[in-house]
Amino acid sequence: MRRAALSVTNNIAEGFGRFHFQENIQFCRQSRGSIFELIDDFNACEDEGCIQKEECQDLTTEVYTLIKVLNAYIASIKKQKNSMTN
Repeated sequence: MRRAALSVTNNIAEGFGRFHFQENIQFCRQSRGSIFELIDDFNACEDEGCIQKEECQDLTTEVYTLIKVLNAYIASIKKQKNSMTN
């Protein structure tokens, strides 16, 4: 879980540091994959009895908010890319 969580921010930072729109988008997509990995980890923790169902649902809801923010960031990068090519 820690690895997946760190991967989210690490990939966003690495993509931003590349200074190329398409690479930035690709690293954001990798971050999004790590977020879905976290959701799977939450479900596994619930299945194993490490967390309660309500806590799993709360965490999943928070993470889906993060996905929406990341998707908006990706859309913003695409918009910047398109404005530079037109």
